[in-house]
Amino acid sequence: MEYVYAAMLLHKAGKNIDEKSITEVLKAAEIKADPVRVKALVASLAEVDIEEAIKSPSGLMMPTPTAVVAPEAKPTEEKKEEKKEEKGKEEEALEGLGALFG
Repeated sequence: MEYVYAAMLLHKAGKNIDEKSITEVLKAAEIKADPVRVKALVASLAEVDIEEAIKSPSGLMMPTPTAVVAPEAKPTEEKKEEKKEEKGKEEEALEGLGALFG
C-alpha cells in the first residue's frame, strides 16, 4: 500500500508520478523501494485519471456494504482453543512486565 500512498501524495502535491519520484518518496519514508513494483505501479497508473478514481466509489478499494454488515461466523472449537492459548501467553507476558516495575 505504501507505493500507492506515495503515488497519491505525489498527485496531491501536483508532481509527476514517475519511477524516480515514487522511489524518492519511499526513500524519504525510510522504505526500501522495489524497482519492479515501482515500475509496475507507474505503468498501471499511466492511463488512470487519479482524480476521477478518487471521486468514483468504484475507484476506491472499500468493502461493500454487505461485507460490513454481514454477521461474523462463529469460531470453531479450534479457533477458541487458539484464542485461549493466546490470552494465556498475553497474561504471562503482562505478569513479566509487572515484575519489572515492582
